[in-house]
Amino acid sequence: MTSRLLVKIGGRAFEGEQGFKELATAIKSCRKLELILVHGGGAEISQALKDAGRQTRFIDGIRLTQAEDIKIVEDVLSGTINQRIAAWIGANDIACQRMSGRTENLFLVEPLTRSGLNWGYVGQIKQVNPGVVLEALEAGKVPIISPISIDESGASYNVNADSAAAALAAAARCTDLVFITDVPGVLVREQIQSSLTVEQAQALIADGTIKGGMVAKMESAFEALANKVPRVHIIQWQGPDTLSDMIGRQFSSGTVLHSN
Repeated sequence: MTSRLLVKIGGRAFEGEQGFKELATAIKSCRKLELILVHGGGAEISQALKDAGRQTRFIDGIRLTQAEDIKIVEDVLSGTINQRIAAWIGANDIACQRMSGRTENLFLVEPLTRSGLNWGYVGQIKQVNPGVVLEALEAGKVPIISPISIDESGASYNVNADSAAAALAAAARCTDLVFITDVPGVLVREQIQSSLTVEQAQALIADGTIKGGMVAKMESAFEALANKVPRVHIIQWQGPDTLSDMIGRQFSSGTVLHSN
């Protein structure tokens, strides 16, 4: 049986070429694996905005993106980072296909409305058109996707990469959504929770155990599970065996979220 994983990469494991070399090795070692890669690029975006004299402001883990910012954000995500990831993975004999949420209207968005704030050019996904991704998988390629997306007028919007990953995992009928992060999983009193239901995770958010950027990741996980993605994993990269161990259910670290 083929496993179709959507992996959203982040964290220090993937700041350099070595992490992507290990990821390529992991992909090659898994038979009957279809892999979709979604990336963000928060630190590099912040640096590029700083270099341009722009301030960065986050609310609930989401970056406010004004008209003066969006071209910089798009250049970093869909240009610099996307191209670099494709080059590093491609150098290890993995066929890749670069794309963004703009590619063939993969992600159609509308302005994010939340807490009565003007978030600027931050989009919330209202429609996913996964055909271009599924065609890449059919051709044996790994789609490498920047979350920059498009509205009906053709304007670019910044979309939180976790949200984009969740929406695409559902639309592409992935067996697993995997968030690779800097933390080893969901911690409760310094103990990694190997498994959580949505109800348990919501209680941990309510009592303040889960907080900060992990809340936005959890909201994306809940969205994916509600839309029939069977499992969501929050893990730290453990080297080239990470994916095969996960598929074989031999993974001893990280947190798996499921509906019930």
